[in-house]
Amino acid sequence: MKKYLSVVITGLVIGALAVLLSVLGNPANMGFCTACFLRDIAGALKLHASDKTQFMRPEILGMIIGACGIALVKKEFRPMGGSAPATRFLLGMTVMIGALVFLGCPLRMVIRLGGGDLNALVGLVGFAAGVLVGVLALNNGFSLKRAYAQSRLEGLMLPIVAVVLLIGTVIVPQLFNASAEGPGSMHAPLLIALAAGLLVGVLAQRSRMCMVAGIRDSVMFKDFKMLWGFVAIFVAVLVGNLILGKFKFGFAEQPIAHTDGVWNFLGMAIVGWGSVLLGGCPLRQVVLAGEGSSDSGITVLGFVAGAAVSHNFALASSGTGAGANGPAAVVVCIVILALISVFNRERK
Repeated sequence: MKKYLSVVITGLVIGALAVLLSVLGNPANMGFCTACFLRDIAGALKLHASDKTQFMRPEILGMIIGACGIALVKKEFRPMGGSAPATRFLLGMTVMIGALVFLGCPLRMVIRLGGGDLNALVGLVGFAAGVLVGVLALNNGFSLKRAYAQSRLEGLMLPIVAVVLLIGTVIVPQLFNASAEGPGSMHAPLLIALAAGLLVGVLAQRSRMCMVAGIRDSVMFKDFKMLWGFVAIFVAVLVGNLILGKFKFGFAEQPIAHTDGVWNFLGMAIVGWGSVLLGGCPLRQVVLAGEGSSDSGITVLGFVAGAAVSHNFALASSGTGAGANGPAAVVVCIVILALISVFNRERK
């Protein structure tokens, strides 16, 4: 049981922080969501025009900085990159589009489950199906080739950007857009949100927490370690919501969620499939970027670009259902993932 301890502790802390941050101002059932927060950052940087989803989220900046700091301290900061950067950027965009069709990353999916949202259960089934398709691609020789050692400065690029954005948020916040209403207007106090992000970055770096690895590793290697982190997040959120009287069981009228089962399923299937091809979920990619992986840094930039495209071209869902162009985007994303899976097989 000892080998599961770090993952379980990380999961419990993330779940507890998700509940706490929602109490302190973050959107309900979205106390901590990598995809949603990167979408808000894209809005804050004026990359999309959705005035309800714009805010420079300190949690994401804290995650990158925290992961970088602990990796440097533990001598695990390894600048690596060069593994199909253009493909990774496109995969990052695709995963983000799928997440915004569902309205959340795998982490928020579990947080929504802990709040009683059964739409997230549909998403979980889709996520698992997508992971299995990704595993099939891996078993058939899929690879984005090896990464190579890079300069220390290259590995520090995204952490430096995170520090600059954080300083700008504190000193000249008017540089960035900030929503007056909607999810972007809901946020916990800056210092608390930053501290939460730093803590999650440190713990996730040490435990290698990854939402997609739980299903992938259990299927490929019979290793269930990461599933315990998955369960720990769910338990912490469930208990917290029950204590606070925030648990609401059912499909209808869930906070920042829709009841279109087909698009919930397919949106998360895209996330699961794309994350396997990338080698980690959005949470893991952000942490790896902090550790010095420029491949993950490129992927995170792809996430941001995907968020901008989703809101500029009506791909993202809302509480009333899929976006006007969301269904078409789902079909395109599935085709992209299929082509990438097929044409990146290593041939003997």
